[in-house]
Order: sequence, then C-alpha cells, then structure tokens
Amino acid sequence: MNNLLIEKAAKQFTGNEDIVIKNLGTGLIHATYLAISPNSNKKIVLQAINQAVFRKPQDILFNYELVFSYLEKNKKNITIPAPVHTISDQPAWIDEENNYWRATRFVDYSYSPDIAADKESAYTVAKSFANFTSSLAGLDAKSLKIIIPRFHDLSFRFGQFEDAVATASLERLLKATHVIAELRERKYLVNWFEMILSLPDYPDRVMHHDCKISNILFHEGTGQVICPVDLDTLMPGKFFSDLGDMIRSMACTVDENSSQWEDIDIRPDFYNNIVKGYLEGIGNIFSDEEKRNIHYAGLIMIYMQSLRFVADFLNNDIYYKTSFAEQNLNRALNQLILLEKLERFLKL
Repeated sequence: MNNLLIEKAAKQFTGNEDIVIKNLGTGLIHATYLAISPNSNKKIVLQAINQAVFRKPQDILFNYELVFSYLEKNKKNITIPAPVHTISDQPAWIDEENNYWRATRFVDYSYSPDIAADKESAYTVAKSFANFTSSLAGLDAKSLKIIIPRFHDLSFRFGQFEDAVATASLERLLKATHVIAELRERKYLVNWFEMILSLPDYPDRVMHHDCKISNILFHEGTGQVICPVDLDTLMPGKFFSDLGDMIRSMACTVDENSSQWEDIDIRPDFYNNIVKGYLEGIGNIFSDEEKRNIHYAGLIMIYMQSLRFVADFLNNDIYYKTSFAEQNLNRALNQLILLEKLERFLKL
C-alpha cells in the first residue's frame, strides 16, 4: 500500500504530528501497521480492513466497541486494547480509495508467538481464550453482529458438501471418492449438531472464532498473558467452536497442508492440556451437558474442515488458495485422517 496513504490514515487518528510507520505482524488478511508519533509518544495499531473478506467492516467495529465497553464497565480481569477514534471522533476513516481504516492502542512490551511449541503453551492458549468467553458471560450474545453467517453451522457445511458432490465434474468426483464416502459415514456428527440446536443446555456464547497463539499478547518481561487480540470474527457460537479449532490446529502432529499421511496423529499431551486449560478457563458457565460432551468439540471442527476442503476441491478451488492441482483434496484427506486418529484416541 502507498506509504503516503498510510501516513495520511495514521494522521486521521493521531492528529497532524510527525509519524513513523512500521509494518506490524504477519497476518494474511488485513494490512496492519504500527504508527508512532515520536513527539507525543503516541502508538497505535493501524489497520486497513480487508473488505473482500469482511464485507461489513462497521460490524467488526461495533462488536469490538461493545465488548471493550462491557469489559471496562464490569471491571473484568481481562481487557482488550482500547479502540482509537479519529480526530473527528469517528470509529473509522474511509480514504479516497475506499480503504476502511481502524485503530487501537498499541500495547507496550507485548509480543505474540507464532506457534504453541509445547503442551504448557497449548494449555495457556486454551485457558486464555476460555477465560475471555467466561468474562463475557454476562453480555447477551444476541447483541453482537454476525460477522460471517453460518460460519460454524455444520448442517450448512454438510449441505455445501453435498451440493458440491452433485455438481462436480466426473474427474474430480473419481479422485475424491474415498474422502466423500468416509465423510458421509460420519453424518452422525451432523445429526448430533442438529439435535443440540434446539436444546437449552447448548446456548449461543460469545466466541472468538480464531483461536491461535498468535492472537494472544504476552508480556515481554514476565511472559504472562495480557489479552487476546484480533477479534474480527468475534460473534455468537456454540461451545465447541473455539475449543474444537484449538484441538484441530494444536493437538495435531503436523499442519493441515502436510501430505505425509503416516505422520498425522493426535498428540495426547497437547490434547489433554488443551481440554484441561479450556475447562479451567471457562469456569462454571458451561452447562453439565456441554461439559459431558466436551470431546465432541474436536470431532465436529475437524470433520467440518474436511467437508469444506473437499467441497472446495469439487467446486474447482474457488475459496481456499492452492499452489498445486489437488491441494484442497489433500487437505481434506489430511483432516479426515486426523479425525480418524482422534476417534481412535477417544476410543469411539
């Protein structure tokens, strides 16, 4: 992005001061910068929201300010970086190229690691995101805007999968036959999901929906958790969303792009620490039924991701970026194998 445009955007939030701009983070969605005013020592995190991914950026800001105000008003043991308004007291600024800019306070002496390197880190990540949801238990989840409709709706994802099967080319169908058959064999997960939707023991809760260690700030000096960040997908969700995605991404021996099939497995110590940390962080807000069925979380999210990958393969790779012809099919098989390994681990 043009440096002059970035500086102009920064001055909308800091005033007409000298500005130093630095690239910030390794995120793939937004353009993110650290804007520093040396004279006043103001530091803000400046972002141009990717409107191709988030078509209603104003809803992201609405949710953020709602959650920030709730945490501040109720003096919870967790906070998030304060939103910064423009010099004309607007929550965002739109430039002449229609880029949508927002800003938050930069948290000094903070850092975010890229991976959870050990089981203790996995425990910390899970507990931190659970504590975040627990701290927002008094906030009506229905008051939040839906950022991505039906994001973790398993029935919807299964329907997309079946639609893709019905319209795919014969060539791609033949390549995906095994994955399609195995996913259909596990439709009981869809049935279970549909069953809990009508039960009061499984309410919508405020979920982060992007739970990874790089979305947590740690203190450089103490190594302690400061707060979760990157709340773009914050919205209502069921109990399995955040926990299941952490199991999917952190308990696996390899990542979702690996085609070393024999290396794919569940790391028991990571899995157990993730579940333990999440249950400790969530406290007493989960119902007895949610706790009793806590191990459905990983099953549902891994199954859902396999459905999404193979559906995209059958639809000629229109959603996920690929670097070779059958990458989405390989990703779907990767997740299917991981699901099979989790089933064995849980003795299902």
